[in-house]
Amino acid sequence: MISFACALVLLLLGYVFYGRLVEKVFGPDDRKTPAVAREDGVDFVPLKLWKLYLVQLLNIAGTGPIFGALMGACFGPVVFLWIVFGAIIGGGVHDYMCGMISERHDGASIAELSGVYLGPMAKWAMRVFSVVLLLLTGTVFVTSPAALIDRLTPVALGRTFWIAVILVYYLIAAIWPIDKIIGRVYPVFGGVLIIMAVGIIFGIIKGGYTVPELTFANLHPNDLPVWPYMFVTVACGAISGFHSTQSPMVAKCITSEKQGRKVFYGAMLSESVIALVWAAGGVAFYGATGGLQNALTELGQSGAVYDISTGMLGSVGGILAVVGVVVCPITSGDTAFRSARLILAETTKLDQKSIRNRIILTVPMLVFGAVMTQIDFNVLWRYFSWSNQSLAMIALWVSTEYLIKTHKNPFASLITAVPASFMTGVCLTYILMAEEGFRIPGYTAYPIGIGFAVSHFIFFILLIKCRDKVHPHLPPLHRK
Repeated sequence: MISFACALVLLLLGYVFYGRLVEKVFGPDDRKTPAVAREDGVDFVPLKLWKLYLVQLLNIAGTGPIFGALMGACFGPVVFLWIVFGAIIGGGVHDYMCGMISERHDGASIAELSGVYLGPMAKWAMRVFSVVLLLLTGTVFVTSPAALIDRLTPVALGRTFWIAVILVYYLIAAIWPIDKIIGRVYPVFGGVLIIMAVGIIFGIIKGGYTVPELTFANLHPNDLPVWPYMFVTVACGAISGFHSTQSPMVAKCITSEKQGRKVFYGAMLSESVIALVWAAGGVAFYGATGGLQNALTELGQSGAVYDISTGMLGSVGGILAVVGVVVCPITSGDTAFRSARLILAETTKLDQKSIRNRIILTVPMLVFGAVMTQIDFNVLWRYFSWSNQSLAMIALWVSTEYLIKTHKNPFASLITAVPASFMTGVCLTYILMAEEGFRIPGYTAYPIGIGFAVSHFIFFILLIKCRDKVHPHLPPLHRK
């Protein structure tokens, strides 16, 4: 329990100190934000700070920090280190930079930002890649809550029925003005989410469960290597490329750049607390990583969540906790489709003030998502996880290029280049080794992945040294 408590304290300290460092490097000022300059009543809508924080938290806190954390906990308490330091040095920086750079480009998506800082080919590649990831995300966040709702309801209506209900809600949420549904409902769901996390901690303490102390040993019962599998499995709780598609959506609604640390960095570290709680709760409830792995295999992720919730908190508390787990993915799935709509709108130049144009872009995506729900969840999750981390890697390199081009001290870009290099190694090594990848043995995959990451970091250093020659002009930022 000491390791778990220390991890929670480190996340708090990371927000206070490292978050301020990241904010200082970026340098927020008093310029007009897109919410003020381009208010349209649909996507560019000024929101209050507390609403912005809860909307961002619920946008990013889908099934990932719960299911991913439980699967990551099978590696043992070493997962605490990845959740804590991955979030402070990687995830929080990633979310803050993506949101704030987008804000300075009139709320542009990560695909458009890739075009500005990495070139037109990168823009088109990221348009395709990010939309595919968002469709995978939306699909994952349909199937998992549908399974949980079906398990909770006394009348067996079937998973397909609940999938249809959730997809109808996604249509409404994706096309309706952001302040009409998301801005009003999310604060309530945010309260449930916070109560859920506190409830699991209370259940651990009251039930006398033992949370194992930190060890660097790999305790995974299937002997999966920590590098790179744990770093891909635990995505949303540490660093997630999906967030780079969500931060620009909230960047359209902030009324001051100085809100950014609380909204973007703060929401990411809050999500990490949720992941930490579930990682600790999973191992504590089942007694060991082997028991947790067996539960995930036999019951599935939804079944394991249900067992942990009801086992620790009883029927009432368990239902409350499971409602939180249902809310998490639904409040990310709807914004996944909303973000995909906005990226397609940037590409097609369709005016989003027209509800007809919003429907034209959204309905085909939901039909595609409905078809994708027929694919096995575990297969979807594996492809989602790798795509997710790959997008995070690219977003961090975009942020690095931004700082190299715009900051008076180009070495300030180390705050993004270091995690970008790390994630480059993780993503390449994983796809080389994984079953859904090239299935190359570790003794070959490791040196290739690590070498690729090191070469990217060396290129980054060289880019800094010749910045004035490579980047003689700053990219145009909107109104000062």
